[in-house]
Amino acid sequence: MSVKNNIINLFLKNNELTVKEIVDKLDVSKQMVHLVMTRLLEENKVQKFGRTPKTIYRIINQTIVVKEDEVAYTISTNETEFLNKNFLLVNEMGNLLNGITAFENWCKARNLPTQKTITEFIETKKKYAPYYDKNGIIDGTEKLKNTKGYEQIYLNKLFYLDFYAIERFGKTRLGTLLHFAKQGQSKFLMRILVDEINKRIKDFIKNYKTDAVVFVPPTIRRELQIMKYIQTQLNLEIPILDVKKIGGIIPVPQKSLSKLDERIRNAENTFAVTEQRKFKHVLIIDDAVGSGATINQIAGKILAKQLAKKVTGLAVVGNFKGFDVITDV
Repeated sequence: MSVKNNIINLFLKNNELTVKEIVDKLDVSKQMVHLVMTRLLEENKVQKFGRTPKTIYRIINQTIVVKEDEVAYTISTNETEFLNKNFLLVNEMGNLLNGITAFENWCKARNLPTQKTITEFIETKKKYAPYYDKNGIIDGTEKLKNTKGYEQIYLNKLFYLDFYAIERFGKTRLGTLLHFAKQGQSKFLMRILVDEINKRIKDFIKNYKTDAVVFVPPTIRRELQIMKYIQTQLNLEIPILDVKKIGGIIPVPQKSLSKLDERIRNAENTFAVTEQRKFKHVLIIDDAVGSGATINQIAGKILAKQLAKKVTGLAVVGNFKGFDVITDV
């Protein structure tokens, strides 16, 4: 019997194994086990969990129960491309799934028919299409101006690259990447996120003729700060303005505050613009716009010091239903 078949039989008895366990039980080389495990992963017979040296492999149950109304379905090339571009998820085991695989997983978890739901997803996305300009950017300026509670709007314009979430289907592709990258401190997801936004941000800077940038500093100390990672990876060739996050002994993140006036006061009193250089058009970049308070109050401080004639805001994601609260990023 081949090494591959021996390993499969071992999984059928044990369900999950490490490479070391396989080596010890079958008395084969570590290199051979790695070769077989790579093949089994490619054939979708096992799943890999964890990172070296704490990696385990688990057999995938090949017995699939198919509902009568889902015996078979077809998906067009256009639908496949649409899902690859617009849908991904991180499942409960921490695996990143993309496109049709992600969508099938999402439907299965909700007991929904895949083919019918794909059509509904595409139709739902079409409803949001008018909010994007020709470059795929969303203008949230009017929503900010129409939000009750602001004494003054300092931003000339506010944009974001995508909505954080949409009706029924929840987080968008960028919303999902941002949420799990930030909350899970995942450099792997941060790298994917930057790959998707890098060119779009640089094109925005060029198109809107911004000559300096502010990256909103974090409130909570983390080993891996997503805004610092984005700043480093973008490696922009224009000046970066110095803005510091200050405050009391206990840091209070914006997402912990449920009222707009609290968020405005928090932003007003905990951000300090220490820059002296002057520019024509400054761009403030943030990961997510919830209330808009942070990005607006920083703009006010820049204008108060006469450091710029114009200040624009750009977030990776923003709310669709006005500027209320995004509480989980």
